[in-house]
Amino acid sequence: MQRRHSARGEWIPTQGQWPVDPQEDVEISHDRIWIDGCFDFSHHGHAGAMLQARQLGTELLVGVHSDEAIMENKGPTVMRLDERIMAVEACRWATKAIPRAPYVTSLPWITHYGCWYVVHGDDITSDSNGQDCYRFVKAADRFKVVKRTPGISTTDLVGRMLLCTKTHFINDLSRVLGGVEGPGNAEEQKSTGEAMLQRIRDYATDSTGLAPGCDVWYWHAPRPVKQRRTTQSSTQGAPEVRRPSTGNRQHSTPHHHHHSAVREEKGVFEKIEKGKKPKPGQTFVYVDGGWDLFSSGHIEFLRLVTQAEEEAARERGWYTEEATQERIKKAKEDYGPVFILVGIHDDDVINHWKGVNYPIMNIFERGLCVLQCKYVHAVLFGSPFSLSKGFLQSLPYGTPTAVYHGKTSFMPLTYDPYAAPKSMDLYREIQNHNFQNVNAGEIVERIMRGRAMYEERQRLKGVKGLTEENERARQELEEQERERRRREVEGQFGL
Repeated sequence: MQRRHSARGEWIPTQGQWPVDPQEDVEISHDRIWIDGCFDFSHHGHAGAMLQARQLGTELLVGVHSDEAIMENKGPTVMRLDERIMAVEACRWATKAIPRAPYVTSLPWITHYGCWYVVHGDDITSDSNGQDCYRFVKAADRFKVVKRTPGISTTDLVGRMLLCTKTHFINDLSRVLGGVEGPGNAEEQKSTGEAMLQRIRDYATDSTGLAPGCDVWYWHAPRPVKQRRTTQSSTQGAPEVRRPSTGNRQHSTPHHHHHSAVREEKGVFEKIEKGKKPKPGQTFVYVDGGWDLFSSGHIEFLRLVTQAEEEAARERGWYTEEATQERIKKAKEDYGPVFILVGIHDDDVINHWKGVNYPIMNIFERGLCVLQCKYVHAVLFGSPFSLSKGFLQSLPYGTPTAVYHGKTSFMPLTYDPYAAPKSMDLYREIQNHNFQNVNAGEIVERIMRGRAMYEERQRLKGVKGLTEENERARQELEEQERERRRREVEGQFGL
């Protein structure tokens, strides 16, 4: 490989050695946008940057740094490169992921892939020498700034894990969005609720980032109905015990409560955001979970659900030329055979069963992570832990044709939360896969195993932050000086 001397690590692959096609330079387009980063356990802040970048063009190429480059410039990663690539490629606004992109953004790289503009948040990112990673594209006037997602970062999430805090929990998302609950006075609550609701609208867009995409709902029901086993009988069943832990950290603070089954309720479905409904011929399926620290295990599960429904549709003749043309004629576009509604449990429901400070992400954050995934068509906040016939038959799109779940559960239970869909012959099981164990518990365990390294990363992040603030101030002063000189010249010549 050739190596440039203009930036440390700015190497240019030779033909045939680029990480992904094309192998030869392609025509540069101002509508093909480049964004890059670590995307470590890719949270909704990363998705927010990709959404804003996608809105600036018609294609979005996402450079993903290697584990080695991140270690050299920032510290250890939590997720492997293949896991981070999977997270990027699952984002509905990403066109293509480019693995092993240089940490210092390289003009030859973005030019090779036909991108003119590079997009990044309004924060400074520096390399191991404390220099701006985007200095070269800035100098070439090929840099665009988008707003950084407030209140979330990989560093924030690592801090929650290390400190075991619960201050991020949301008691009732519907009330928070309505501006009647949350920190601050009434005016602050209203402002916060409106901002959060706008974020949901932004993330519920389609692949362009500009048009409506996902339907968003909230399910209102009493806490016991959301947390516990439900029954159609008016009499309560035998008490159920939450079993003590066997040593796994994620179950280290079990609640020894005895719970009787409660009578099921259909609840009330409130529409939060209007998106696209199921189209003619699509199968409607339901999946649910906590989706905490949304990562490759969740993504692969959703991909396999989609794949299972696509294979069944292929047997029905969905992909024949005749069927395809018929859909295009009627809907003016082609579309896939499945519509997936994803249920998301409330924070207290997850904490009730998993203990400690789970979930690491609150329901709003987890919802944004789910909304950005291209395998998702609608989201239901506040879904029940145990499914009942009444709930399934009352879903906004009717009774689903299938309810999918994984082969294993995160904890031992004295009852089956999926007994109802099994009795209705709706239950479908996804077999174990290569990312089966990548979930919130696994991610926290990775952090705990490398705690010393991650604490040092947090410390260096603080020191590096001072350097980045100084770099930001320097750039602002330079911009002010350029503006002053411009005005001075314009004044001299009467411009």
